[in-house]
Amino acid sequence: MNLKKIAIISMARNDEFFVDKWIDHYGKHFGDKNLYLILDGSDQVLPKKHKDINLIVQDHKPMKRATGDRYRSGLVSAIAQNLMLEKAYDIIIAHDIDEILIVDPDTGMSLSEYLSGKINLVSLSGLGLDVGQHTEYEKQIDPSIPFLEQRSFAHVSARYTKPVVAFRPLTWGSGFHRVKGRNFHIDPNLFLLHFGMVDHELCKKRIGDSELISSGWEGHFKRRFRLFELIKNRKVKNGDRFFPIARWRQCLFRPIYALNKPGMLWEKPVVSLPERFRTIV
Repeated sequence: MNLKKIAIISMARNDEFFVDKWIDHYGKHFGDKNLYLILDGSDQVLPKKHKDINLIVQDHKPMKRATGDRYRSGLVSAIAQNLMLEKAYDIIIAHDIDEILIVDPDTGMSLSEYLSGKINLVSLSGLGLDVGQHTEYEKQIDPSIPFLEQRSFAHVSARYTKPVVAFRPLTWGSGFHRVKGRNFHIDPNLFLLHFGMVDHELCKKRIGDSELISSGWEGHFKRRFRLFELIKNRKVKNGDRFFPIARWRQCLFRPIYALNKPGMLWEKPVVSLPERFRTIV
């Protein structure tokens, strides 16, 4: 198989914890030279493993949360378009720094091989899995060990079923939740794992960040904290059995105000993650 030329883009501010995981994961799959990290502010500490990746340092502009989301997706869209045109990349993967795209190990293919076999597409979405800590059974996260060896549950959430794989120059909407003027396609073997709530103590520290509070993130974090209770209290579904159902329902029941976004699942399903995922991230 001829592998396509693939680049990865994300943006970070005050977020070394997830940056290291992002570099490790995508560097392994695509090589550090194809990673493009936007640092939001010249005051940012350089990542430990930054030497071989492409760093783009932007002046920090204090913004409210919604405005900042739009700004980031617009900036990343412009960079992705330029990379496709100037560097001849065939595929761009772009998402928030606390998210990771994976391919199901049952395919027997690497992420690079799997995406290289896709043709005649504008974008692809992975099924969104909001991975969280079961605070009764799971310990504080150890970043030196794969996350999924330490976390076994996720909320299947349309909020993270994002069209993060681009095969053509396009423009992402706020938070990468949609592609402007385009439909979405949820791939049967791709998953977008959101790790923003992977550790309760880490989240408590973030909710106390004065810069984030002043930007309007406090209410968002308080809503997001409900994931911990959701994982503790919901009856857990078998992931493999539920994944195809979730894809079908997210495609069929779309919000009438945004038909190019997947629909939320009303029962807020929590699933057990397949054992074969444990060493991926």
